[in-house]
Amino acid sequence: MTVSYAKDKKALLDRLSRIEGQTRGVTRMVTEDAYCIDVLTQINAIKAAIDQVGLLLLEDHIKGCVVSAVKQGDRSKVDELVRAVERFARA
Repeated sequence: MTVSYAKDKKALLDRLSRIEGQTRGVTRMVTEDAYCIDVLTQINAIKAAIDQVGLLLLEDHIKGCVVSAVKQGDRSKVDELVRAVERFARA
């Protein structure tokens, strides 16, 4: 079975690697007693980057898994999607 994000896998992994680097950078900033606002700015950048990864995964899920399931008459993926969007929106 191919996952719905297969076509974007490299982009997702690249983004996640950058986020990992940003996170290490924040750790270094705190270790080196960086100015609070500078640390918070970097944390906001990480949150935005994570949101972009999540949005890309949601898009791929909708266009792949959900559309495929609906075409086969399985509406349970729509309910699953609604719950996933609710969780994503709360974060």
